[in-house]
Order: sequence, then structure tokens, then C-alpha cells
Amino acid sequence: MADTAQTFGVAWRARAARLKSPWALIVIVLAGVALLDPSNLVATVDFALRALGGTLPYIVVAVALLAWLKATGAEQLVARAFEGRETRMIIAAALIGGLAPFCSCQVIPFIAGLLALGAPLSAVMAFWLSSPLIDPPTLLITAGALGWPFAIGKAVAAVALGLMGGFAVRAMMSGGAFAAPLRVYARKGCCGSGPKAGGQPHWRFWNEAPRRAQFRAELVENGLFLLKWMSFAYVLEALLVHYVPAELIAGAVGGDGVVPIGIAALVGMPAYLNSYVAPPMLAGLIEQGMSAGAAMAFMVAGAVSSIPAMTAVWSLVKPRVFATYLGLGVCGAILSGLLFQMLV
Repeated sequence: MADTAQTFGVAWRARAARLKSPWALIVIVLAGVALLDPSNLVATVDFALRALGGTLPYIVVAVALLAWLKATGAEQLVARAFEGRETRMIIAAALIGGLAPFCSCQVIPFIAGLLALGAPLSAVMAFWLSSPLIDPPTLLITAGALGWPFAIGKAVAAVALGLMGGFAVRAMMSGGAFAAPLRVYARKGCCGSGPKAGGQPHWRFWNEAPRRAQFRAELVENGLFLLKWMSFAYVLEALLVHYVPAELIAGAVGGDGVVPIGIAALVGMPAYLNSYVAPPMLAGLIEQGMSAGAAMAFMVAGAVSSIPAMTAVWSLVKPRVFATYLGLGVCGAILSGLLFQMLV
């Protein structure tokens, strides 16, 4: 009897583990939509597929680059580029993040590659926080809808948030935190072809069968890992778009003072507002009484910590890093809103 119960328990845990996989969760969510709102199923799937299609080129490039670095052994060169230059890398990452044309989800594949190659979490966090906030097209769209002061303020907030996050993480790391930030680490080698300490890269990896095998293995493993979690993230994003109108969320943070700015950051954190939709909508809300500081806080928090972004981050890093990411994003959004309100 005890053996039967134990076997049943193992089988139940195995089934529960499969149900927690991203693919199973996608099926469960879509089945719920089909059951409760069948007329919206096609629109939900179409939105998720279109969003994933827009991100897919970034995933392909990032995964192929990571596999190439692994197969050639060049990852050691990339890792050494970050050694002894942490302060410079934090500043550069925050500045470059403001120019990178990535949203909060599209930046995930590149962050995964940087962390897997041994880049310091402080510099990665600086890029991670600043990159989703602003890029050249977003700057122009924001200026057209809200004016140049708002656009420049958002650009400054992006760099400042990156710097704040990078140096805050660096301070935490000096105390022993975040020694192993990733949930899943890429393999160090395949069939003995992994990079050796002090070894030279083999750029023409296709000439060696073990390295070709490693390239294929890394390509498939990392590609499937990112694909499943990004797919789940965009299904959640589709639900937010169709069932939680952004106008209703942002409309709850009207008024002046510190409290609306804090509420705007907390409400904007899970809200769906990409950098192209947000400025025109916020312009209308400002005309209806929303303060400029609350609008800035809402936009910053939404770009850094949207539900799709948080899902992807949760799949990649350990809970302590995830909590730090969220905390820095929300605090940075509130500070950005308060400072912008004071200056404007």
C-alpha cells in the first residue's frame, strides 16, 4: 500500500510539474478564453502571434550569437571584456540602453546571453532598466504627443534609472548578494569542446564536429527556452489588452500631489502600455487632469515592469534578482515622476 501511495505521489508531482510548464499554461489560458469568451479567442491568439513575430528576429539573432560564442570559445573574450571595468561598464550600459531599440520583452534574449557569458549583473541591470524606456523612434513619438520637455525628461529618466540600478546592484554584490543570478545556466562545454582557460577561440567552429554539435545543442536549447517563455508572456499581454483597457487603468491616477504619482507607478507596473501607444493616450489624460509627474511615473513603470516583461524576467533570474529588478523599477518610476513634477 505504501509503495502504491508513493508511486501515486510521484506521478502526481510529475503531472503537476508538466502543468506548470509555459506550454501547458498557454493551453490552459487559451482554453479558458475559448470557454468563457469564444468570440475573442482568434483575436487573442492573433495578437500573441503578431507580438511574438515582432520579437522573433531578436530572439534568433541573440540565440545564434550565443551559440556561436559558445562553439568558438569566444565567450572567454567577452567575459574578460567586463573584468576590472565595472564602473565604466555600468555608465556605458545605461547610456547605450537609451539608444537600443528594444522593448522590455525584446531585451530579454540579449540579457540572457550577457548573463550566461559572465557579464557583471550590475552592468546588465543598468542596460536592462534603461533600454525599454527610450530609443530614437520613441523619443520622437513622445515629443510629438507630449512635447520635447517630456521626451527629454523621459530620456534622462532612462539613463538615470540605469545608473541607479547598476550602482545599487554593485553595492549589493559587494556584500555578497547575487553570486549566481541565473535560474538556468548554459552548459560550459559539449563533447570536450568548451572553452579552456587561456585558450584561443576557434572561429571556424564548423571545421570540428564537436563544436558543430555544441552549436546545434546551444541553438536548440536556448531557442526553445526563450520561445516558450516569450510566447506565454505575449499571451498574458493579449489578455491585458483585450480585458483590461489601459484608459481605465490610467484614468484612476488623476489629480495632483505625491500620492497620484505613487499610485501611477504601482498601477503602471503591470499595465500594458508600450512606448508607441502610451504618449498619445497620456496626452489625452493630462488634458483631463492627470498630472505630468503621474504620467511620467506611469510610463516609466509600465515600460520597465509590465506583466510580459516580469514573466520573462522571472523565467530567467532567481527570485532575489527579480525582486530587486521590480523594486528598482518602481522606485525609479516614482522618483522620475516626483522630479519631473518639480521641474515642470
